[in-house]
Amino acid sequence: MDSLLAWFTLFFLVALVLLLKQRRSRLLGAKKRPPGPPAWPVVGNIFNLGSVPHRNLYRLRLKYGPVIWLRLGCTNGLVIQSAKAAEELFKNHDVSFSDRKVPEAFTAHDYQKGSISLGRYGFKWRLVRRVVTVELMTHKRINDTALVRRKCIDNMIQNIEEDVAAAVARGETGELAVAHYVFVMAFNLIGNLVISQDLLNSHSKEGPEFFEAMDKVMEWSGKPNVADFLPFLKGLDPQRIKKKMERNLGRTLKVVDGFVKKRIEDRKLMKRREGRDFLDALLEYEGDGKNGPDEISAHRRLIIILEIFLLGQKLQAAPLNGHWRSCSATQNQ
Repeated sequence: MDSLLAWFTLFFLVALVLLLKQRRSRLLGAKKRPPGPPAWPVVGNIFNLGSVPHRNLYRLRLKYGPVIWLRLGCTNGLVIQSAKAAEELFKNHDVSFSDRKVPEAFTAHDYQKGSISLGRYGFKWRLVRRVVTVELMTHKRINDTALVRRKCIDNMIQNIEEDVAAAVARGETGELAVAHYVFVMAFNLIGNLVISQDLLNSHSKEGPEFFEAMDKVMEWSGKPNVADFLPFLKGLDPQRIKKKMERNLGRTLKVVDGFVKKRIEDRKLMKRREGRDFLDALLEYEGDGKNGPDEISAHRRLIIILEIFLLGQKLQAAPLNGHWRSCSATQNQ
């Protein structure tokens, strides 16, 4: 009995010391952190955001200033709401805040390990960024793709004219959703720049499947996931977002892998092809002989290509979402 009491007392003292130490560290950390509203247990400041987060954050600025500290579940967040504070952050603390928290959905198929937008800052990340910048975004490269961009725009105009004429022939008004054609054109433009191929046309079997799976990936990536704020729920995946992402992301990677394997086979057979696209640049990459790998891994190649399509789809959807404009036969004439 005395032994049991001694062990209980020892356990109680150790627990008390740990709690006091944790409380002291929190108090010291709170003094160093920016001001912010008090947080609720477990959920933190999630309820402070409400249904219109941008408005509620602005109201919090009036009380706590342009730099606010929030705790969203188990995740700490820093909110910057002034140009001066943003300049200070990106000018003097950019490396400290360069890494982004990876949403649980994008851990499917180790997407984050090859991603430019979600990858950890370091040599490999700078390597991928340099390849993408040089092969897609330099002034010379943009000028070299002028004919490709013109072809995609001409095809879009031709499709609009043909569909308007067909609608008028059927006795209809000839009104069309222009945004749909712009979306298809932009998607095919990315396809031509990356793999020299239209992905959305009547002759492509993989294109519609790829487009459909990409649309689902966009949906799951934008859906709020409680597991991102409460990490102890990651294993349970209560909303099944990661499971759905694994299925649809796997479909897109399978299609991209098919394109890559076909290109590799064509290169082995010495099949000639006009021009050089982004996929060629990835396959031809050789290291600088000093640091890093001598080639880009197969998995990273797939993720890079897929991310370019994802980025393009986000840029296309942003200005068009909810603003479907139409044209008629009269307007076209």
